[in-house]
Amino acid sequence: MPVVAFTPNLTRHLDCPEVVVPTGTVAEALERVFSQNPRLRSYVVDEQGRLRQHVAVFVGGELVRDRLHLTDRVQDHQDVFVMQALSGG
Repeated sequence: MPVVAFTPNLTRHLDCPEVVVPTGTVAEALERVFSQNPRLRSYVVDEQGRLRQHVAVFVGGELVRDRLHLTDRVQDHQDVFVMQALSGG
């Protein structure tokens, strides 16, 4: 089964251990995590459930394509990695 993991940047602010989730969409995987850790939601998604601007989510090493509805599929062999995107120049 897939695992949702978070970068140390997020774990510094909140306790967010890895969570095993069933296959489905990124939205479903994150909902499973948020149901266990509601405070984490506001760090990852906005009020409409869209990824925050400086958050990146990878599924099986690939950046998700649907940042608005999080409909990218998560297969049994793919893990989900949530990180804060870096910006600057």
